[in-house]
Amino acid sequence: MTENEKIVSALSRAQNLTVAVIGDFCLDKYLYMDPKNDERSVETGLTAYEIDHKAIAAGVGGTIANNLRSLGVNTVCIGLIGDDGEGFELLKTLDRIGADSSHMVKTDTLCTCAYVKPMRLAPDGSYVEMERLDFRNFTPPAPELEDAMMSELRSVIDRVDAVIVTDQYYQRNAAAVTDGLRAKLSSLAGSRPDKIFFVDSRAFAAEYRNMIIKCNQFELIEFFAGGRGDPENLDTLAAVGSELRRKIGRTVYITCGARGMLVFTEAGCTAVPGFRVDGKIDITGAGDATNAGIVTGLALGLSESEAAKLACAVSAVTITQIGCTGTATPEQVAARLFT
Repeated sequence: MTENEKIVSALSRAQNLTVAVIGDFCLDKYLYMDPKNDERSVETGLTAYEIDHKAIAAGVGGTIANNLRSLGVNTVCIGLIGDDGEGFELLKTLDRIGADSSHMVKTDTLCTCAYVKPMRLAPDGSYVEMERLDFRNFTPPAPELEDAMMSELRSVIDRVDAVIVTDQYYQRNAAAVTDGLRAKLSSLAGSRPDKIFFVDSRAFAAEYRNMIIKCNQFELIEFFAGGRGDPENLDTLAAVGSELRRKIGRTVYITCGARGMLVFTEAGCTAVPGFRVDGKIDITGAGDATNAGIVTGLALGLSESEAAKLACAVSAVTITQIGCTGTATPEQVAARLFT
């Protein structure tokens, strides 16, 4: 059996898996407008942009959940939502994809994080994204919210095959994942070596323990090399990635855009090439799709590099889906592997 055949065969068992996604979730809200409908506000004299329709999707942890579900994996979502309209819509999107949203923690002390993306109709008939409007929290969640999230995770830990931690924001303690939650998750991972723990953290990956780490080439250089070094230089990435792997003592995945991934294990560094993609692409959510692919592969018993290859195939499928956060089915992944 070839490596590609092994990956496809493993994917046929994805429906037997259950993965918990814990950490930062947000709502992606696209607002569509046509310039011909613009009006001038009577009250202010400013332009009123008339929105004629919208589209919503679960972002960050929700994007990982969406990709897991598309691959056939059962998914449990654990994050913070506000008692607001965005929270209602976020739960709606998770329920729509068949994810288990019953473990999301609701609070009236924080807003639901959301990326609101105004989309302006262009003369060629396409939509162009304008300046984004974000719903964000800049005060730390109360400690009892950390405890509530950990309680939800502990309630499902025995029935999940893997845990994905999604740590989205650069600001410390300004979202669902805080210093306290990182420490508690690291402790739980250390006490459950029978479970796969995997974290994608933009700024704080080195602060996790007892779990697999993933970040991209730019985050690696900025946060682990102090901005010193060329993020496009594979030798530099190999050196910094190897040092990060030694520091945490676990597998490290570094994504390198179209070039694929570098995988750091006890045996050394392995380069896993990406798949060629022609034509227009949209990389929104590609990192989250990669997370779903890696963890699905590892939970199915694939090696670290085989899981990376699966993830590269998943990402290659998703980035061809323009104007939305893409997903990949097992059939699409198989077609990509054998193209």
